Amino acid sequence: MRKLFFGVEIPAPIKSRLLKVRAEVPGARWQTFAQMHLTLLFLGNVEDERVLAVREAACRISLTAFELQVAGLGCFGRPCAPRILWAGVQPAAPVASLHSALKSEMAQLGFTPESRAFRPHITLSRFKHRPGSIESLLAEYEGAAFGAFRVERFVLFESVQRAGGSVYPVIARFAGKIP
Repeated sequence: MRKLFFGVEIPAPIKSRLLKVRAEVPGARWQTFAQMHLTLLFLGNVEDERVLAVREAACRISLTAFELQVAGLGCFGRPCAPRILWAGVQPAAPVASLHSALKSEMAQLGFTPESRAFRPHITLSRFKHRPGSIESLLAEYEGAAFGAFRVERFVLFESVQRAGGSVYPVIARFAGKIP
């Protein structure tokens, strides 16, 4: 079994800017350069014999390239007790459209989609055990622009647990079929 998800790779210059968003916050587990990505759809544990079907289904996705702006910070949970600190992406519509297409293709393969609403973002930190407040960090980076890039492909990643945190090797890249 492999833990798989679809996502978008973030260009190195934007990752470098995002890595500067750091503060001494209790409970923060900051993402590394290699861990940063934008998750499109989490599949979870996938049997090895189903990976080829997942890849073939992803090849059927139509993808029209689009520009994505990375700007501002937000969080899941309350700023005084966050679960996730993230950087926002705009416009959300083309990312949501790609998410929806992937969700539809994967549902045909029997994957059950997550019930929570999709909100495109780049995770910067995860918090556990009595997290500290990030209110000042959110205020400091309100409206901050981290850069823009063109999304021309999406990726199938594997999530592998390691002692120092998860690593996300690329299984396959997809440019999508021409619409």
